Amino acid sequence: MTTKPRQRTMTDHPVDAELSDGHERSEMQPQTLSWQNHVLNLGPRTAIMGIVNVTPDSFSDGGRFQAVDAAVAHAEYMIRCGADIIDIGGESTRPFALAVTPQEEIDRVLPVIERLTGTTSVPISIDTTKAEVAEAALDAGAAIINDISSLTMDPRMAATAARHGVPVVLMHMQGTPRTMQLEPTYDDVVAEVREYLDAAIRRAVAAGIPRNNVIVDPGIGFGKTGHHNLLLIRHLQALTDLGVPVLVGPSRKRFIRDLVKAPGQEDLAPDRPEVEAGTQVAVAAAVMNGAKIVRVHDVAATKATLRVLDAIRGV
Repeated sequence: MTTKPRQRTMTDHPVDAELSDGHERSEMQPQTLSWQNHVLNLGPRTAIMGIVNVTPDSFSDGGRFQAVDAAVAHAEYMIRCGADIIDIGGESTRPFALAVTPQEEIDRVLPVIERLTGTTSVPISIDTTKAEVAEAALDAGAAIINDISSLTMDPRMAATAARHGVPVVLMHMQGTPRTMQLEPTYDDVVAEVREYLDAAIRRAVAAGIPRNNVIVDPGIGFGKTGHHNLLLIRHLQALTDLGVPVLVGPSRKRFIRDLVKAPGQEDLAPDRPEVEAGTQVAVAAAVMNGAKIVRVHDVAATKATLRVLDAIRGV
């Protein structure tokens, strides 16, 4: 029996076309993260990572949760709303942000982590590029490392993750937070991000991190134009076919604010309702295309979106 070859349409991306022939769609396959006393079953239900910025200069909530009590209360609220992971960061990674010292970062995040790990079983993620900060956070009870540099900014980070046996989030970024939005350029953003993350996975495994402890993140807004972000979300299967869970963090990013504002209107505040509506559309698109974890500011709204979306996907 002769099978008619699949014809690629004008809307296909070359990587998608190459990966989809003869392969079950990987975004529909369940994946499990199991480590220490934590288990995350990813697939039928999408996991939510709630963002807690313990910084004075975050683009989305600059300074609102810098005080320990405020940060802990916000994290606890997100857990009640359905967060599966709480991601705590003590250094802003917004475009053009300045770096802080490891000790300053530790001073910001450690009291929050210590308070939360004493009251919740939800895994805490430390959002840092510094091994010294990750080490202190893990010793205090954190259980995931979220590194926007894919373990490259600090040569000790991979060994730290391997020694503690915790999952790592490896993100793609072109440049650094101070330079990443200065005319980001790609020949093929989807293929190049996939190649980068494939190499990052291999480096992590070579450093002693089990492959089943690896999560990848295309880095929406990190060295990408709005068009790049849209392409990555649309063609996310190119990353899901790497065989590890994909995390996507579109929440309140500029490309969403640019899309939802009226022509000629100034930049919208990140917490405007229409920006959140745009975020939920991006979350839905990412999940439909294979994201297993979404990183967001508004957990309650995302939980509602995912209840409906996961039900549709499960029919």
